[in-house]
Amino acid sequence: MTQTTASSLIVVPCLNEAAHIGALLGQLRPAAARLGARIVVADGGSTDGTQGIVEKAAAEDPRVILLANPKRIQSAAINLAVATFGDDAEYLIRIDAHGGYPADYCDRLIEEALATGADSVVVSMLTSGTGAVQKAAAAAQNSKLGTGGSKHRHMSAGEWVDHGHHALMRIAAFRAVGGYDESFSHNEDAEFDYRLRRAGYRIWMSGGTHMVYYPRSTLKSLYFQYLGYGRGRAKNVLKHRMVPKVRQMIPLLVAPVVLLAFFSFVSLLAAVPFLLWAAVCLGYGLVTAIRQRNPGIALAGVSAMVMHFGWSVGFWQQLLTPRSQRKVA
Repeated sequence: MTQTTASSLIVVPCLNEAAHIGALLGQLRPAAARLGARIVVADGGSTDGTQGIVEKAAAEDPRVILLANPKRIQSAAINLAVATFGDDAEYLIRIDAHGGYPADYCDRLIEEALATGADSVVVSMLTSGTGAVQKAAAAAQNSKLGTGGSKHRHMSAGEWVDHGHHALMRIAAFRAVGGYDESFSHNEDAEFDYRLRRAGYRIWMSGGTHMVYYPRSTLKSLYFQYLGYGRGRAKNVLKHRMVPKVRQMIPLLVAPVVLLAFFSFVSLLAAVPFLLWAAVCLGYGLVTAIRQRNPGIALAGVSAMVMHFGWSVGFWQQLLTPRSQRKVA
């Protein structure tokens, strides 16, 4: 493994992650020791014992620091950690508490940043689950049906991109564009990447490492997650007067299609678009399960429908809310 002297700050935004934070810190501490890095857990007010777990790790390892994040959201957590501890580091490494990482994840990110000269290194995000709902959601999120073919949802050989799952950023570049916009609770990464590219900085998608994301374990929580994603995307569109991509415009039709179906008592034709959408999603899930010989993911189509509907409702909700009434999205 290549040793590097580039200094880094590892930041873990978190809220109620007692089930994951201990193992994650156990994995990150050897990397921090190799890289001479701090690990800052920016906690948004956890009530499930997360803070106690972090405090125990900090007592064992001075590299681990618990930082209170009174604004609770991830964008504010990263900004606060960089403002507090960023002066002594060249790179910021963002770690999501609800994910899994290879043991050499941080090392590979810095190696690629140094080799390419990139101002940001993003990674592919593959989704994995254990329970029935998680497995179905993971299959949907790993598919084009669920995510529209986003590059960072699939493995990359290494390429320059416009956006990806945030992993490493040069702190000087992060500060130069003003950090994350804290009015965003979702989609803050895509909004940040838009400003980063406009300022002339470059984003490299890693071909040497990736992360694994563990999806929501209930359809209700999956819906609200994608409701937030939709609101965040609409907020991004409104802020920068962007035109949504084709893969984003298609799911926009889902909420109107569902609404139209309620008028099927007037005319059965009103239900046709809904039935076509449902047939495509459910059929995709069944075909995927058959091809992969994995009956556990047959409900991937249901998860995709929940994701599409939540995203569409969130987008329209944010778009149609009067400017004076818009809250953090």
